[in-house]
Amino acid sequence: MKISACYWMFQGGFGAERPVTEVMQEAKDVGFEGIELCLAHDGALTDKTTQAQCEDIVASAEKIGIEISSVASGQSWLWSPTANDPQVRQKIIDFTKNALQITKWLGLDICLYVPGAVEVFFLPDAEVVPYDLCYERAADSLKQIIPTAEETGTIIGVENVWNKFLLSPLEMRDFIDSFNSKAVGAYFDVGNVLLTGFPDQWIRILGERIKRVHIKDFKTSVGTVDGFVDLLEGDVDFVAVKKALAEIGYDGYITGELLPFEPGRPKKTAEAMRKIFK
Repeated sequence: MKISACYWMFQGGFGAERPVTEVMQEAKDVGFEGIELCLAHDGALTDKTTQAQCEDIVASAEKIGIEISSVASGQSWLWSPTANDPQVRQKIIDFTKNALQITKWLGLDICLYVPGAVEVFFLPDAEVVPYDLCYERAADSLKQIIPTAEETGTIIGVENVWNKFLLSPLEMRDFIDSFNSKAVGAYFDVGNVLLTGFPDQWIRILGERIKRVHIKDFKTSVGTVDGFVDLLEGDVDFVAVKKALAEIGYDGYITGELLPFEPGRPKKTAEAMRKIFK
């Protein structure tokens, strides 16, 4: 397996302020083999990025000697596919269709996708959507995006996040399977399930549906967002995770997503990931 870093991990990355080429070079310098680029409505890489700009990014990556491992977007936290306002739902559907085209232009096959939320834990004033309605809207939004994914040969990587939705590996498995399309897969986040489950169980149940993996660590004794810690400092059983990934035949990128940025954290993360996975 190869190790990759999320663009958000680097200084200025979470605000999409840093030029992509700068972050790619920094990721290479601290020991990562790949970089996950992050797409938002505003910033260094957006839904308005052109094919020519994507080709320049690919050329820069080749010159630096780093691979682009995937594309991620957190835009649907703000423009939720399950929002009460149908205009908001349409905005994220249109945004994601553009994101998939950009993913294709970057020579990639997957874009991370947050499918909606019953609750947004970091926005206290955000609306709370009934679970059954959230499920219905999430499925409807995805059905509208799938044709673009199929046309571009890309995958919508549904990620398990702290959204109080798709809370078990069985539900995530069945949700993905309900679309009967190779354009829908799982972008599995190891640390996000630790509060309520076991990552190795999720891995075995999702199996070949897993197309990419995010890695972070978490202390269950804290039990809040403050429980996310640097790798090898929390309660994730990385031996069990690595074994489960081997059992399902996963040999793709493992991407570190350690937030927020702290000086030295990217290098520390690369060293820990090599210790775990190499």
